[in-house]
Amino acid sequence: MNQAVRRARLPTGIQTFRTLRLHNYYYVDKTRFAVQLDQEGSHYFLSRPRRFGKSLFLSTLKELFEGHRDLFRGLAAYDLWDWSARRPVLLLDLSTVNVGFPGGLDAYIGDRLLRLETEHGSERRYATPAARLEDLIFTLHRRSGRRAVLLVDEYDKPITDVLHKPDLARENRDYLRSLYSVVKSCDSSLRFSLITGVTKFSKVSLFSSLNNLNDITLDPRYSSLCGYTDRDLDTVFASELDGLDRDKIRQWYNGYTWGGDERLYNPFDILLLFDKRDFDDYWFETGTPKFLPETLVRRGVSTLKLEGLQADEGLLSTFDINHVATEALLFQSGYLTVAEVLRDGLGRRSYRLDYPNREVRVSLNRALLSSLVDGLSEGRLKHCNDVAAHIRTADFKAMEQSLRAFFATIPHAWYRNNEIQRYEGYYASVFFALLSGFGLDARPEEASSRGNLDLAVILPERIALFEFKTVQGDQDSGKALQQIKEKDYAGKHLGAGKPVHLVGVEFSVEARNLVLVQWETVVS
Repeated sequence: MNQAVRRARLPTGIQTFRTLRLHNYYYVDKTRFAVQLDQEGSHYFLSRPRRFGKSLFLSTLKELFEGHRDLFRGLAAYDLWDWSARRPVLLLDLSTVNVGFPGGLDAYIGDRLLRLETEHGSERRYATPAARLEDLIFTLHRRSGRRAVLLVDEYDKPITDVLHKPDLARENRDYLRSLYSVVKSCDSSLRFSLITGVTKFSKVSLFSSLNNLNDITLDPRYSSLCGYTDRDLDTVFASELDGLDRDKIRQWYNGYTWGGDERLYNPFDILLLFDKRDFDDYWFETGTPKFLPETLVRRGVSTLKLEGLQADEGLLSTFDINHVATEALLFQSGYLTVAEVLRDGLGRRSYRLDYPNREVRVSLNRALLSSLVDGLSEGRLKHCNDVAAHIRTADFKAMEQSLRAFFATIPHAWYRNNEIQRYEGYYASVFFALLSGFGLDARPEEASSRGNLDLAVILPERIALFEFKTVQGDQDSGKALQQIKEKDYAGKHLGAGKPVHLVGVEFSVEARNLVLVQWETVVS
């Protein structure tokens, strides 16, 4: 695309509202949410995955409360905000914290507080961070005659960065608990506060004294507070869409939601797509922690079980150092999102989770596959690509050969060390992660009136239905294909107008490998 036709500059990596507005960057207007928050309450908490626009929203709030009206000309807040009520704002930014050593957090917070004291012309009179922050808030209130605003960015980073060092993580948690308690103790001098981060640590562990925080993470009214909507792409970024497949953009990157009706895009993905004009795993590749797939494998979480997980709001909103539920880990970090809001007979909410989009589905499954088989070497990558290619062309004989070659590369000790090796779980998890990680639309545990099929692969030209069995000796041979036929798993697909392939896949406990693939084709 010719750069000259751009109406504005792409704000890739720009998180400062003033910079966006003064230097002709695209800006997606989120100021109506700021007005709504100010009108409806005082103290808030918001959790969103990394690179979703939290820092930019806090920067927007800072400029609003400080009363810089000219920056908001043409935006929703311009005619709705009380510009006469300027307030002192403290923005405590923890996004660049480096606390991999004892005492690192204290030094970092001390430096940040010194900057705030210098910025506001306040003298340091106390030793502890909590006392310094409290005194700063009281001083600004007294000096200005208006209650102050406190904004905290990436509040949890000093903990999540050292989760692999539990003792240090707990030390940092206790330190932050004292610091954040200021929101409650300074309530009379605080008009507004917003604490943001990726995770939500339980109130018992970190926010025990902050019972005045309103958690808006799953509030449908604020679902699209961060991220881009389809409408944003078609209006704000309309000039960037030329030459890009609109449906492909939606499949690759759309799909996040936090209980609202709109599906959202991660801004980082969209901005890099518009810049590079090519589809890639931009968000996933910018810091997916190695511990995530390793944790899932260590816990014995089958890749087939990730789609359709259900959890209530309490489970999704709880993250602690000693243990975090798999659902909360995947949801809060952005690898699963709300697919459906459910209600029980008493009206209480729960949530069905799913992958948000193609990028996350493919990339996470490839990362899981690597953890399941102890790495993806060049040879293994070739086998994986071959397996996916053979399924696309319905060459199941060649698929069997490539799959055998792939499993033969896995050391026997790796099977013994794996928590999900029992029965067909390990083999099926590897197979599903392989297919999903290499671009196939693989749907696990497809329901029918007579049971659940292990795996359905939906392709434009065909449908392949897979059932897995683990066998010992020859006594169970052939039962995988037999089960597909007996339970008529193909029945629901026979009106699709394309061939349906029934594929039974059997693994041997003794051989640690594939021992039989049988298939039949039904023409629908």
